This record gives sequence, structure tokens and C-alpha cells, in this order.
Amino acid sequence: MRLGYFTMPVHPLHRPWAETLKEDREAIILADKLGFYDAFMGEHLTDRAENITSSMMFNASLITDTKQIKLATGTTNLSQIHPVVIAQQAAMFDHLSEGRFIFGVSPGALVSDAEVLGILEQDRNKMFAEAIDVILAIWERDPPYDIDFPDNRFKVSTARTQALEIGVGYMGKPYQKPRPEIVGTVVAPFSPGVVLMGKRDFHPLSANFLLSKHLKSHWENYSKGKAEAGAKPDVKDWRVARTICVADDDRTAERYGRTGKGNPYEFYWSQMLFKMKRGKRAYVFKSHKDQPDDEITLDYVMDNCVIHGSVNRVVDQLLALREEIGDFGEIVYAGMDWADPALARRSMQLMAEQVMPRVNAAVGKSAAA
Repeated sequence: MRLGYFTMPVHPLHRPWAETLKEDREAIILADKLGFYDAFMGEHLTDRAENITSSMMFNASLITDTKQIKLATGTTNLSQIHPVVIAQQAAMFDHLSEGRFIFGVSPGALVSDAEVLGILEQDRNKMFAEAIDVILAIWERDPPYDIDFPDNRFKVSTARTQALEIGVGYMGKPYQKPRPEIVGTVVAPFSPGVVLMGKRDFHPLSANFLLSKHLKSHWENYSKGKAEAGAKPDVKDWRVARTICVADDDRTAERYGRTGKGNPYEFYWSQMLFKMKRGKRAYVFKSHKDQPDDEITLDYVMDNCVIHGSVNRVVDQLLALREEIGDFGEIVYAGMDWADPALARRSMQLMAEQVMPRVNAAVGKSAAA
């Protein structure tokens, strides 16, 4: 099982932007040194707490300061930028990083982003589907371009102005062949979109925003899509994100990751709970469809969505998660604000150097049994 990293990130509103940008870079540089496989960075245009406005630009700042970690958009919001621009920026990033690039995609969920761009009333899921078709077509074809899918608002051509003999009218392709890995973040239980991901060989990243009991539905739907495409699903393609705090002892983990005053995990989940309720998506926290809304409290969410403890305790919880949902290819560690930088770094270090080797050893033993 691989170890990955994902962050929005979510910072207290009073913190200076330049300071949090440095911290977010430091976290991924540390993840690279610790051997994390990949790092996903989210993006929003209009959120002071989640203040990365371009995941691709942010990740580009890390190419020369990291050596092995794959840098992933988490996600590029395809409803917000013309697909030609995204296709060319992503292709260039893939070359700059010499293939250390994962293309994470989504429509873009933050409604204030949609409003500021004037697309609040538009079907952003449809815009997403149209954009990804165009991006893949650009990467698959050579000029002259005549990309005109039925019922797709994006029409792409350079036929009137191209001069191919001097390179004008040409659009670049990615470094990786035939294309970078494409990953979609999945939030909703039983998401039908995961079926489509399976059909197109896009890989699912199950978000840390929902109860673990619903995660299995993502793999079931992904497998269904694979079957419909006549392909076999591979568990290594399934990433599962969880909110994790590891400390040298249970008491420290409880204080920093759960009940201590001002702990960053409580701040993170207070933000998430408010935003999910505001966006009418609190169902991601419900154990069953008819669970009353008033039961979805901050304590309830943290009790169900935060894994915390000493190394042994976290190992036990991750093995229990795998027992509950089945095998998966990557556990994705959700990054928090570094309220205490030493404890934040220590949690990542313990996760990489002690938790994962023990989890993988236990998984290997169970597979051999």
C-alpha cells in the first residue's frame, strides 16, 4: 500500500498568506523526503481559509525542490478555465516535472467561485464533462485541429490561422505517454460519477469527508464502470484519503488531533461541517439516509472521521479500515494547518517511517496466509 498526501489546505483566517504558502510548500517537501508517493493540492478562488488559487502554479514552485514525489492537482476545476488553456498548462507541467505529474480533475464545488466567474446558474458537471473530452482530444490528435463534439460548447480549431511549417497552430502533448494519470476526487456515497471514471480509466480518490462505511460504494461503482468497459479493475488505482494524526503517545495525539484547545483538526472539521451544511451536502457525514440533521455535530463528525493515536493505535485503525472496505492501493494522509509545526512534522514522519511499514507488513502476512 502506497502513502500519499492531500491538502486543500485549510488555514485560520488571521494567518498571513505568504506564511501559509511557505508552510504548505514545506509540508510537501517533507513528504518528498519521507517517501510519500504523491501529493495532491486543492484550489479555490474565493476562500480565505482554503487559499491556494491555482494548484498547478503552486505545484510548479515545488518541481526543483522535490526529487521523487508526484505532484498532483487536487483538483484542477475544469468548469473555470477554457480546456485549451488547461490542456496546454498541464502538458507543459508534465514536461517541466519530467513526468512527476498527476492530473486531478473536478467541476469545482465552491459556489462562490462559480458566482464570481458568472457561471453559478450553469451546469458545471456538464461543463466538466465537455472540458475533459476536449482536453483528451487535444492530447490525442495532431494538427490541423477540428474538435467539434455534438452538444459541446467548446469548439477547437486553428485551421484558419495555422502555419504548421513554422509551428504555428500546434498544441503540445504531455511528457507521459499516452497521458498523465487522471484522478477524480469522490465525495458522495454511491457516487454514479465513479462508474464513468471506471469506463474511462480515470482513477478514484475517495475523499476524507465521508464516513468510512460509504467508501466501499466507490470501489463497487468503479468496478462496475470497468466491467462495462470490458476491463478489470486494479485495487492499486484506488486511493482512500483519511484525516490522520500520529504522535509518540496517545495522550499527545488526543490533545493535538482531537480534544485539545485550538487543535487544527477541530478547526478543519468545523470549516468542513459548516461548508457541507451550507452547500446541502451534510449527507456525506450521515450513517444512513434518514439520520436527523441535528445529530451531525462537530463531535460526531470528528469521532467518525479522524484517526488519531500512537503508532500502534493508528496501525490498528488503518487495518480495521481495510478490513471494513477491502483492499485499496493508497492511503492518502490529509494535511492540516501546522498549529504546532513540530507535532505536524512528527505526525507525517511517524506515518511514513513507522505506521506504513507495519501496515504493509500486516497486509503482506494476511495475503500470504
